[in-house]
Amino acid sequence: AMALAISPLAASPRWTRAETPVARARCGDSAGTSGRGFIGATASGCRGDTVEGKMTCLPLGLATTLTTMRRSSATSRLVSVHANAPRPGGNGETRAPDPGAPGGPEKDEGEAFRRWLLDKELPKSGKTIARSLSSLPLAIGEFLVIAGFSALGTVIEQNKGAAWYVQNYPVDEPAFGFIDYPFILNFGLDHIYTEWYFLALLGALAASLTACTFTRQLPVWRVSADWKFLDRPATLLKMEESETLPRARSSDLASLLARRGYQVFVKGKKMYAFKGLIGRLAPIGVHAGLLLTLGGAAYSGLGGLGGSVMVPEGTEFQIGAGLRRGAPFAPTPAVAKDIVRVNDFTIEYLPNGQVSQFFSDLSVVDSKNGREIQRKTISVNVPLREGGVTMYQTDWEIASMQVRVAEVGFKTEDAAATSQGDSGPAPEAEDSATSGSASVELPEGAGESLSLPMANLEGKGNFQGRIWGTFLPLNPDSSDPVEAKRGVTLLARDFQSVAIYASDGSFAGVRRPGSGRPIEVDGLRLVVEDMKGSTGLELKTDPGVPWVYAGFAGLMVTSFLSLLSHSQVWAVQSEGGGGTVLHVGGRSNRAKEEFKSELDDVLNQLPEYV
Repeated sequence: AMALAISPLAASPRWTRAETPVARARCGDSAGTSGRGFIGATASGCRGDTVEGKMTCLPLGLATTLTTMRRSSATSRLVSVHANAPRPGGNGETRAPDPGAPGGPEKDEGEAFRRWLLDKELPKSGKTIARSLSSLPLAIGEFLVIAGFSALGTVIEQNKGAAWYVQNYPVDEPAFGFIDYPFILNFGLDHIYTEWYFLALLGALAASLTACTFTRQLPVWRVSADWKFLDRPATLLKMEESETLPRARSSDLASLLARRGYQVFVKGKKMYAFKGLIGRLAPIGVHAGLLLTLGGAAYSGLGGLGGSVMVPEGTEFQIGAGLRRGAPFAPTPAVAKDIVRVNDFTIEYLPNGQVSQFFSDLSVVDSKNGREIQRKTISVNVPLREGGVTMYQTDWEIASMQVRVAEVGFKTEDAAATSQGDSGPAPEAEDSATSGSASVELPEGAGESLSLPMANLEGKGNFQGRIWGTFLPLNPDSSDPVEAKRGVTLLARDFQSVAIYASDGSFAGVRRPGSGRPIEVDGLRLVVEDMKGSTGLELKTDPGVPWVYAGFAGLMVTSFLSLLSHSQVWAVQSEGGGGTVLHVGGRSNRAKEEFKSELDDVLNQLPEYV
């Protein structure tokens, strides 16, 4: 019989509402029988739908909920039943209710649709997406693509100017047959780690790791951590390792396992022991370390600044001028307005003349009061850090050459003519004078001192490798354009020697800077006094670096812990025909042979009671 909960009439004019479940009525059944259907039952003055004692119903299979409402009137009572429809097919899955369907108030139908969407459809879709994202082949593919782009970013120099890529990746000589400057600039390969597609790959991998953690690793951890006693010997005997021992006791087994590092629990004649549970939790830590590393890399890409400067020795620059804003969320560092002064720049050479190491003596000066905040000599892999900005030593150039020039007719009392021969056209050769020409010592302060800027000639004309040059005009004020272009050319590959060429292109000789030995060329007596260098600095702000370091540290620790095997042992002691019988079963997720040997050794030590 159908139970209708109808409250007595109240004296108050308020509306009240009571809900109670009802028995289900099948369409066509008499009112009051059990089954499924949409029911409209009335008291006096209310709408009801009955035909010859039968109930009129909405489509078969509607789940019902009875709502009884009462009003302060002796002649008016209302009983109504609302329903949500299951899908056809009888599998119990509900379809989305139609908010505009007849048969019930629109507000209630809208609420039913909202509950269906939030409680059933969205969680179901979310689980489907999470299972797809947690796919191992998908995660491996994402790793490989990220590794490929990272390798490309290692091969292609990052954050250089467009002119640098045009010079070093020409169209007529592409690297690997396809990498030229249009390819690099069009696809953003000059700043791969901040490009949208690289950050999107990091996000996709993070989504896969998160989905795998919640759909696979956490359930495994919960099952492993939720230990329980087993009391059926048949269950133990079906495990990977099992044994039945007559006249043995579970208390002795518990003591032996405890000595081997197991956590042991005993309840009556039942026992459970495990060790290495951290090995089940460690994979979650591995995922957490990877997520922290990816998050740090993304944070550095989105919130970091970077740039490079070439600063001549003895000059200074503002820190903010060396930082290029390439990320949308990059904050300006507090030291952006402070000054960096290059006090000195030096290079160390190997015995064969190659560059061994180069150093920059830098001072950070407060822009407000001129006070020196920090002074440090940096080199490759030894940076300077100040206010969240890191300055790396990355490059060098020859900035200028200091020469002293006098005419050949210049005489001094101590001047002594010496005749020296050529030493060859190589800039690396020893000091020499022009063949057949006289060379005299130029007294200190004699002649005119000039500072000539050096230009980088690498890749220009027939020059190969790193080489710098400058030009000393002989008649810069001449009205003859040909004569005005005549002059002495000075070339250098490093700070050790300078090659000098006459105006007709002939080789004049080589001099070491600071040697004080003059050379005569085109009617001039010339001394190379000094060469000034420029230090190449790379400036970066990496707010995500602490995250990356923490992620790597956690990754190393949890990767080691994940190698630990999780071993479990159960035992049940029962009474047999000849006395007590101990049934033992165990399993391990890895190192199965070691677990088998360990369990056999433990069981062999169990005493028998006769």
